[in-house]
Amino acid sequence: QVQLVESGGGLVQAGGSLTLSCAASGRSFKDLGMGWFRQAPGKEREFVGFISRIGFPLYADSVKGRFTVSRDNAKNTGYLQMNSLSSEDTAIYYCTVREIPSILANDYDYWGQGTQVTVSS
Repeated sequence: QVQLVESGGGLVQAGGSLTLSCAASGRSFKDLGMGWFRQAPGKEREFVGFISRIGFPLYADSVKGRFTVSRDNAKNTGYLQMNSLSSEDTAIYYCTVREIPSILANDYDYWGQGTQVTVSS
């Protein structure tokens, strides 16, 4: 079993930046990739990015060039740096872990509680 806790969300102005953190429990974190998803009201959970256990990143087209995934294995923590934020980025952001990457939320078994990101005009 894996436990995940997201943090760092909040209110930010359009054009601003925010960095989210995801703390993972257990030694298995070093053997797993970390995925990031987001969900806006009335919409399906949407793929944002993924970073492999050795640091290879994947991004959704909607955030490519603006968001950056990273990880610190010594701290069992992953990060999502978000720049040039707009109102379309407003959502609850979730982290998850999996050995093999997938853009489908249903392929993942473990999720954090989520952290709210609200971008104001």
